[in-house]
Amino acid sequence: MQDQNWDVTSLEATHGTRLSFQTWPASRLEATRIIAPLGALYTPLSPLPNGTPPALPYDPVRCSTPSCRAVLNPYCQVDFRSKLWVCPFCATRNQFPAHYAENISEQNLPAELIPQFTSVEYELPSIPNAGPPVFIFVVDVCNHEDELKELGDSLTQALNLLPDDALVGFITYGGNVNVFELGFDGLQKSYVFRGTKEYHASKVSDILGCSLKYYGGGRGAGRKGGPPPPPPPGPGMMNGNGHPQQPQHQHPHQQQNHQPPPPSAQVLSRFLLPVGECSLTLENILEDIRKDPWQVPANRRPNRCTGSALSVAQSMLDIACPRRGGRVMVFTGGPCTHGPGAIVSRMKTQDLRSHADLAKNDAPMYKGACEFYARLAHSNRSSSGGEGSAGKSSGGDGGLDSPSLHVVDVFACSLDQVGMLEMKELIEATGGLMVLGDSFGQSVFKESLNRVFNRYADEVPNDGGKLMMGFGASLEVFTSRECKVSGAIGPVTSLNKKAPNIGDMEIGKGGTNAWALGGIDPGTTVAVYFEVAVPGSSPLPQGKMRYMQFLTKYLHSNGMTRLRSTTLCGPWCNVNSDQQPQQQHQQQYQQNGHAQPTGPDLSPIKYSFDQEAAAVLTARLAVHRTETEDPGDVMRWVDRSLIRLCNKFADYVPDDPNTFRLAPQFSLYPQFMFHLRRSQFLQLFNSSPDEAAYYRYVLNRENTTNSLVMIQPTLLSYSFDGPPQPALLDCQ
Repeated sequence: MQDQNWDVTSLEATHGTRLSFQTWPASRLEATRIIAPLGALYTPLSPLPNGTPPALPYDPVRCSTPSCRAVLNPYCQVDFRSKLWVCPFCATRNQFPAHYAENISEQNLPAELIPQFTSVEYELPSIPNAGPPVFIFVVDVCNHEDELKELGDSLTQALNLLPDDALVGFITYGGNVNVFELGFDGLQKSYVFRGTKEYHASKVSDILGCSLKYYGGGRGAGRKGGPPPPPPPGPGMMNGNGHPQQPQHQHPHQQQNHQPPPPSAQVLSRFLLPVGECSLTLENILEDIRKDPWQVPANRRPNRCTGSALSVAQSMLDIACPRRGGRVMVFTGGPCTHGPGAIVSRMKTQDLRSHADLAKNDAPMYKGACEFYARLAHSNRSSSGGEGSAGKSSGGDGGLDSPSLHVVDVFACSLDQVGMLEMKELIEATGGLMVLGDSFGQSVFKESLNRVFNRYADEVPNDGGKLMMGFGASLEVFTSRECKVSGAIGPVTSLNKKAPNIGDMEIGKGGTNAWALGGIDPGTTVAVYFEVAVPGSSPLPQGKMRYMQFLTKYLHSNGMTRLRSTTLCGPWCNVNSDQQPQQQHQQQYQQNGHAQPTGPDLSPIKYSFDQEAAAVLTARLAVHRTETEDPGDVMRWVDRSLIRLCNKFADYVPDDPNTFRLAPQFSLYPQFMFHLRRSQFLQLFNSSPDEAAYYRYVLNRENTTNSLVMIQPTLLSYSFDGPPQPALLDCQ
């Protein structure tokens, strides 16, 4: 057994993963006694270590078992004579493909079998290029003139950060929704939608003049009663230059075969244009943007139709690019008061919902708004799926829901609530970003917006200069037979895939081993929880290893679909059979004058504990429980868990506090729990429902380091004797 410290930092740099325990107990009963959750914090787009080959330009080799489908990895046993490989997850013997079998040998291995390349990425040539991403800016014009000017300057800077081939659209909303036609030269032309209702793709296509029925190709075309085709231009008709149009004599058969452009092509040529072609037009629109002209009485709130604007923007993406990555970026300065998704009435006599109102079920518009935004999230996912889509589950189960290729980001700058609580499900289901601020002139907003468009360094192979973001991502987890998946917590949505490695106990979004992530970036981190499936009556053989594999399929910003495979291997610890190490540790404690530990020896498990990862896994679990339990009950659960963990792993003499000792691997864990139970993630005092939803959402998507900074703010101690030192929790 390994009785030394694990270098969790190097493991994270290699795999992009942090485990709460590197060594796991080899029985279900002992796994429940270690108190801290067995889990992993996985960052799908974490930078690959130096020396890792760029994206492999071929499809991966997968296990032939329909219920497994794991990817070839360095932990597979290879028979070079018979050209077979054994899957470490289901022990199935698989035949190598012909092009592998011809060249493979012990000296000539493919990249995915080289031992140090446990994380590799594939660029799938079987799925065609989807094209550059699309960005639609949705701007709230009910803000003050100064705020709109600051926002316009920020969006102008953001345009300069986008690649020239990226498509962009522009929408403003107040009492109505205005969709600007960026392909119209000379004047600023926009189409107006009433802000009182939700708009589906067919209705948006009709209003924008992109429907086929205007060309005789709508419903009923070719049947009796269908709309007639447009007549040929006569002598008195004018062309686009204002000159008389000459009649064009064509054969009747040629006129019948003329096909009008589809709605998607019309939207792409008029409303969603490459940045390089429409940047000047869009900059002029941003310079001339003005506050909503409708007068607002002193006793009323502005007429703001955020929900209607969101439905129009998503419908445009569904029409133009249902298989292409896109972002709807909403910039709002107040709550939705008009149309679908409204959270408060226009009358200022009615206050916005508070925690007390939600607890008493005294928020009449809360449920309807949540249902509307949840419906938008569901329609987004269903419209982005389909055969050949990058979002299709890597397991090949065509009956699954599909991840969303269209991300919804909300940038809210207001001194009041804006409805983040109601929109949380939409943002989470699409993998979007949530930013709260006081003003569009703040550096927090400006820097957050610019970081969305971060790019890879130019020297990065294949990815140099590309945006650091992915779309339509899905995550699938495979495990060896001794452990199972309990669930996941983070910006994920269950894909409802059934597999043999699904555990009986559900944590977070469980009952599946596959989840939709939607949009991802290098900081997106998912917490996956596991359980041990080995009964205590049948100990594992010595030297037995456990395996788990994370498969992330996503649409890269270059338009190609990629699959990242990360495979982990770790030891088991047969707690009941380690009697000889236990006697050695008892002698060591006697020599040091400390209390003797009782029970089985847990040293291999104790020394493999990652207190930082365990603290974040516990924090996410606590935040998830606040959705269905009272925060006071959750804090009492945190306290009891900490007491039981110290009772299990600390060394002490009963009734003698001076003998209490925690190993270095556990020394900071109580401090993390102390700050967690007093943090804004569990305490609702002095925070609005929007702020609570924002804090919890950010915690559930950030990596380990950033999460710990949020749980325990950095506190430094200054002195004249030396440099600043971190100030740790002390009872004195």
